[in-house]
Amino acid sequence: MTSQAAAGRRDEQPVRNEGDFGWQLGVLLSTFHTAVGPLLESLPHGMRGYQVLSTVVHGDQPTQSALAAFLGIDRTVMTYLIDDLVEAGLVERRQSTVDRRARKVVVTAAGRRVLAELERVVGDAEDDLLSALEPAQRTVFRDLLRTVACRARSIEPPADPCVAAEHLLGDSAPR
Repeated sequence: MTSQAAAGRRDEQPVRNEGDFGWQLGVLLSTFHTAVGPLLESLPHGMRGYQVLSTVVHGDQPTQSALAAFLGIDRTVMTYLIDDLVEAGLVERRQSTVDRRARKVVVTAAGRRVLAELERVVGDAEDDLLSALEPAQRTVFRDLLRTVACRARSIEPPADPCVAAEHLLGDSAPR
């Protein structure tokens, strides 16, 4: 398909499928993955690494184990992920003030700089993805989505979000 044909398809009226929530989420997730995935290729573990780095910077998880539980990532997988972020100089492990046997993951100055740049480019991609909405609507959409996601997370222990995304995206998701 030519880029002109693809552009024409984007200008068509959106498909109305109000009753199929799963389809809507799938389309949004797939489009997000296509737009944002390539922007995060330089980061260890791509989108998953971005989530971890962002949570380390903006959250306050007292231990590596708590970080894994918060993100719904298996503790063993989290160990390898953190190892790679440490090797890249983006985070470091420090003794936890809560439990001296545990380690807290802390961002480095380089990690903070990398995240700031990635947040800028990811934010631009998200704004493009949400361009069907006015800026005020985007804010409301994000607030509502956050509310629903946090509520859903509190109902049942979360599955690894990357595994769920891979399932929805099928074979196109990175492994």
